[in-house]
Amino acid sequence: MPTPASQFNIGQITVPGRLALGPMAGVTDITFRNLCKEQGAALLYTEMVSAKGIYYNNKNTEELLKCSENEHPLGLQLFGSDPQIMGDMAEKLKDRAFDFIDVNMGCPVPKVVGNGEGSALMKNPGLVYEIVEALVKKAGKPVTVKIRKGFDTENCVEVAKAAEAAGASAVAVHGRLRNEYYYGHADWNCIADVKKAVKIPVIGSGDVTDIYSCKRMFDETGVDCVMIARAALGNPWIFAQCKAYIEDGTILEKPDLSEVKAMVLKQAENMCADKGEDIAMREMRKHVAWYFKGFPGSSKLRGNVNSLIKLEDLKKMLDAYS
Repeated sequence: MPTPASQFNIGQITVPGRLALGPMAGVTDITFRNLCKEQGAALLYTEMVSAKGIYYNNKNTEELLKCSENEHPLGLQLFGSDPQIMGDMAEKLKDRAFDFIDVNMGCPVPKVVGNGEGSALMKNPGLVYEIVEALVKKAGKPVTVKIRKGFDTENCVEVAKAAEAAGASAVAVHGRLRNEYYYGHADWNCIADVKKAVKIPVIGSGDVTDIYSCKRMFDETGVDCVMIARAALGNPWIFAQCKAYIEDGTILEKPDLSEVKAMVLKQAENMCADKGEDIAMREMRKHVAWYFKGFPGSSKLRGNVNSLIKLEDLKKMLDAYS
């Protein structure tokens, strides 16, 4: 059993650890979430799901809603800007296996922001309150939000307090403004400010790239949980490494080439089982490039990966690489 110091609660849900895998479009599918879970990610999120996509029965949305029995606690990350639709769609999905609903208020992508969704919501704390309130009334499970430092000026404390007042059970904060996207340095001071301002759990996000930055995030901000996203690309082991280091200072060895090859094959086989070989192998191309980045001679392998069509092709490629 985890000790009290190694867990926290989101509403009535106990999260058995203090590391979260951040939601990433086109990356955090069932297969990748499970790999990270096995390595120590205690909190998981689906890829972003459009509330309007659910409303209009978009054929691609159902794939994003799939989850497996091993993933709990798992949050459905929903995006939208209409409180009525957001609430109604959460109610529609209340019997699905998700443990909580997370509202994306941080996505900086122009297509999302242009619709008044994602980080555009940071401009309107009143609307943030309305959306969270509608979800809390209808979701039948805890509601959380993921925000940024602000849109064009810092207002994350105001937005976090509005979400808390509306009934949110936790808030994740990424320490950049919308126009900074993922460039430059994340401001952890704003995360610490939110932690001081609200009573609900706070999850810190931004520039956590290794065991040392993970530990600093905890020490400097006081957050309840650290979210790791881009640093997990091709590196699900980062959760095991960070978990060992923050618990007792243990520094785990980085995976060697044979371990990386085995993980790549495991992910590919599981993705094929879940999505079919054609889709899985197309999606594996980017993952293979991430896994082998930095290995000697990997540039040729990464150059060849775009020709992957069959699982057998990947196996031959891995066997030939040494």
